[in-house]
Amino acid sequence: MTPDRESCCGVISRRDPLNKYHESESHIWPHACCCGDCGLQTGDFALQKYLLIALGGALGSVARFWVGSTIAGRMGIKFPYGTLLVNLTACLIIGFTLTYMGRRADLSPAWRFLIPIGFIGAYSTFSTYEWETLSTLRSGAFLLAALYAGGSFILGLIAVWGGSWLAEVI
Repeated sequence: MTPDRESCCGVISRRDPLNKYHESESHIWPHACCCGDCGLQTGDFALQKYLLIALGGALGSVARFWVGSTIAGRMGIKFPYGTLLVNLTACLIIGFTLTYMGRRADLSPAWRFLIPIGFIGAYSTFSTYEWETLSTLRSGAFLLAALYAGGSFILGLIAVWGGSWLAEVI
């Protein structure tokens, strides 16, 4: 789907989405549709998109664990700094990538499967954020829970805007 909400058929290059072949070669991938409206979601590209999502998900989950545990080890666990940092960086990354890709129809649709769907899908921690907010509330630290929930929402919105703005100026 293009930014104008039209089918990507004929808009997005149907060349090899992983740039496996050089432009000079005549290998055309007929399955490089990313919108699902044109029925080209079969064959090689359908398998590739799941592999790209899996690869992005593996990288995202490892990055999430590393960032969360590193921050928790340095700052403690009384306040969920690691989850907050993961969520804010996920907002920044998704704001940047979706804006950047939305403005460049010449980019392979494979990037959409790898980064925002795979990587960010595994990296972001909304369910963890909700659980930690509930746990903080249950412990009686109402002000801390409100600070965490409100701060995550406001700072997350700012991070998404910042990522989008950054993609627009590049």
